[in-house]
Amino acid sequence: MTELPKLAAPQLVTNSRMLYTSWIPADPAAARKFLPPALHPAPNGAIYMNQYVVDSAEQTTGFGAYSLTYIGLDLDSFAPDGATPARFFTHYFNSSPIVRAYVAERGVPASPGDTELDLHAHTLTATTSVDGKPLIRTRVKVSKKIGVTVSGHLKYVTRVGDRLVGGNYPYIGELVDEFEVQSIEFLDTSHPVYALRPASPLQILPAASFYSPRDSFVYPGGVEDMGPAGG
Repeated sequence: MTELPKLAAPQLVTNSRMLYTSWIPADPAAARKFLPPALHPAPNGAIYMNQYVVDSAEQTTGFGAYSLTYIGLDLDSFAPDGATPARFFTHYFNSSPIVRAYVAERGVPASPGDTELDLHAHTLTATTSVDGKPLIRTRVKVSKKIGVTVSGHLKYVTRVGDRLVGGNYPYIGELVDEFEVQSIEFLDTSHPVYALRPASPLQILPAASFYSPRDSFVYPGGVEDMGPAGG
């Protein structure tokens, strides 16, 4: 087995192609079961998902090229801006063993998986696959014109042993000016991630949903101990 490189923290990723969506789940009670006892979901029970691709090693400070889909619950606490919900990872499907090793040390539930983003005309299709089998498919309508550049910090919470850890992740993203989610399909009813599927009809949270053909971020950022996980 090839020994993986030991990477310094933090790691910088530039100009990823990123599709971020958020929705109300079909079964909020099932989704809540993924949280450690000390954490509580946001009042609306929202789920978030990020499907993105880093096309070349030159876009990172050590990760190399990779693709990733991660998903989880919004929490009843906030990122540094005091308005954006903090978020807990429940699933993290990453194509790179280097990235998986790096994040696993920090409590992220990393497992193998591949994500493809295909843009044809104004239809963007994001497909997340595990063991070559499609698991999640998202279709959105997008423009090719950048409407706004946004920046700030997200906060993601992980569990390391019996402790909760919160990381602040700075980002800068160029968002297209027209964006509409058409469908989010969870394709494998037997996979645990199916518990996070959207309600029908689809209830998207527009403020937390976007497509950015160029999104840059630091991973992870500042880390704080948040106390015992409980349970």
